[in-house]
Amino acid sequence: MNIAGFDEVGRGCIAGSVVAAAVILPAHAPWLGELKDSKRITPKKREQLAEIIRRESIAWAVGRAEVDEIYRLNILEASMLAMSRAYLGLSVKPDKGVVDGNRYPAIDCPGEAIIGGDASVPEISAASIIAKVYRDNEMTIMDQLFPGYGMAIHKGYPTRLHLSRLARLGISPVHRLGYKPVQAMLASSLGTPLDPQRPLK
Repeated sequence: MNIAGFDEVGRGCIAGSVVAAAVILPAHAPWLGELKDSKRITPKKREQLAEIIRRESIAWAVGRAEVDEIYRLNILEASMLAMSRAYLGLSVKPDKGVVDGNRYPAIDCPGEAIIGGDASVPEISAASIIAKVYRDNEMTIMDQLFPGYGMAIHKGYPTRLHLSRLARLGISPVHRLGYKPVQAMLASSLGTPLDPQRPLK
């Protein structure tokens, strides 16, 4: 049975896309025991494991939802959309899916959501690693396109550094308009609260 693990990265960020991955692992491989939640692995080890997963997995794919989709749909629905896109990108159709969390995406594959699955289910751990490495590398590119925010350091999360740079530089095209720190700046500059149900023109 081919089981696809799904996970997403970037839900708590105030900048950048939300990225999801889907991975179907081989039944036996010496490196499977090294898989765990990507947040508990060093960046160097994540890169090493991501390379092995991409090379030796049965299938893998990445899906994403962009900043405007996050604003229009909300982050939960955007995360489900990113997972659905990752599923559609798989070269092999799985027999079952497993997802970290408490909600399963709307895909034509039976499966289940498992709270804490990124730390306990190898397929989900692998997806977590692939998504994390992909998004972190993308945010390093965003740092070059939109210098000054420190995106290569904080990866879009609302750290003290990020918030201080946001206050100084203003909002970039990759900041999420529906998130509170960004909304506060918009409200201040527009003189009126931003309605999250009505995207800016």
